[in-house]
Amino acid sequence: MKKTIAIVAGGDTSEYQVSLRSAQGIYSFIDKEKYTLYIVVMHGNDWHVQLPDETELPIDRNDFSFMLDGEKVKFDYAYITIHGTPGEDGRLQGYFDMLGIPYSCCGVFAAALTYNKFACNQYLKGFGVKVAESLLLRRGQTIDEADVVEKIGLPCFVKPSLGGSSFGVSKVKSPEQIKTAIAKAFEESDEVVIEAFLDGTEISCGCYKTKGKNVVLPITEVVSHNEYFDYDAKYNGEVEEITPARIPDSVRDRVWALTSAVYDIIGAQGIIRIDYFITEGRKINLLEVNTTPGMTATSFIPQQVRAAGLDIKDVMTEIIEDKLN
Repeated sequence: MKKTIAIVAGGDTSEYQVSLRSAQGIYSFIDKEKYTLYIVVMHGNDWHVQLPDETELPIDRNDFSFMLDGEKVKFDYAYITIHGTPGEDGRLQGYFDMLGIPYSCCGVFAAALTYNKFACNQYLKGFGVKVAESLLLRRGQTIDEADVVEKIGLPCFVKPSLGGSSFGVSKVKSPEQIKTAIAKAFEESDEVVIEAFLDGTEISCGCYKTKGKNVVLPITEVVSHNEYFDYDAKYNGEVEEITPARIPDSVRDRVWALTSAVYDIIGAQGIIRIDYFITEGRKINLLEVNTTPGMTATSFIPQQVRAAGLDIKDVMTEIIEDKLN
């Protein structure tokens, strides 16, 4: 009998539409002969199943089920593809844990940790992982521009500590731009990171592990046509994404080893993606860890799966079956 899978999308941040696009990608990737699929959209208290004819059926949050033609449909598995709260920060993971529903990504602690960019980088720094120098501001706190220049330097990046898709991110080149950039970042998050600029090659590496397999995917090199890898570069084609990356084999092997190690350090599950900067002296600097990476047809992970000579349908089956068996 087919297992019933919820592809959970939406969420309560600016990445809502990006999440819906990832859901469509995942829907196209998963083997429909093997599984019965439904897209579940969440936004605030509105949780519903989106049927192909655009009919919306409400989710019963008591047991994460819905009624279809007079019958209750319960899910055997949830593929979480919410970028942001509540699917990327551990909240939804805790809910599914209490209901005993297996899901695609890491658990509560790893999700909460990696969603907070500053906390995650400081945590990994304790394991010897190189990260950019940074400062943290919480809502209500202020900082003098001179302190930013002295401690972090210019140019620098000001960005939300919680969130993704480059919403609220600014590249700051002068002291006069700092306060405006901080205000912009606070529109997306209650915590803001001021981070040192890294000059080098930006790359991204995917990884997934199951009970019987460890897979680190080919690395993608990111060449933005803009000042940095912003929203337009990510989603409007203003970027070159080169897979495999044009880096020496020795650096590639070190990135692969580091990606696998970080996966284990944070307790990741399912597919993750880690972004890095390679700076002078071939130093590998970790930017951030994404535990629910984008999964549109053109996202990094599907690109890397293809470059590895793998079938994305088989990869999805491996990840799903790892939790069902």
